[in-house]
Amino acid sequence: MIGRFGSGRFGGGGPAAAPPQPAVDPVAQEIAQMGAAVDALRSSVRRSGSKLPPLLTSQLRQLGDLMRDAVADILVRGCSTEQRVLLNAMICSYVPTPLQAYLALPPTHHGEESSATFLFAEQLATLEATLKDLLNQIRIGAVEELSTHGRFLADKFSAQDAALQLQQPATDRDPLRLEGQTWQH
Repeated sequence: MIGRFGSGRFGGGGPAAAPPQPAVDPVAQEIAQMGAAVDALRSSVRRSGSKLPPLLTSQLRQLGDLMRDAVADILVRGCSTEQRVLLNAMICSYVPTPLQAYLALPPTHHGEESSATFLFAEQLATLEATLKDLLNQIRIGAVEELSTHGRFLADKFSAQDAALQLQQPATDRDPLRLEGQTWQH
């Protein structure tokens, strides 16, 4: 002890041991990154302001809300790798890339009736339908998992159900029924 004190006090000895770092869950880290990307996308839409027609702004905000819901759902319920990859691609590429391409067009193409606006609106509608389907799949997957677990429990404990029933004592009369009982005054 004195040796450790002296060597630590006067520069001797080895380096101090670093506390162990907790293991990082790569899926949780990926979900956190998706959440940050959704926030960045939503901020980008807000910053675009008057450059976007109201139709596109509305669609992009709706998509942002759905993406945020999807990230929250997979954080709580989980999902398959394919679903997570699709959601990540939508958040990080399928929406931001065409948005940046649209914003890079000359302002004459940003009108409500322009072909660029119409094309981008169609793309966003397709993405919204895909995202709603993905959310439904995630939620149905959680329901199916719960249903499967319920069936397992029902099967597991159905044979024991008879053993768990309380047996009624065999008596002539039911103590809770007053009919047919003699009264004593």
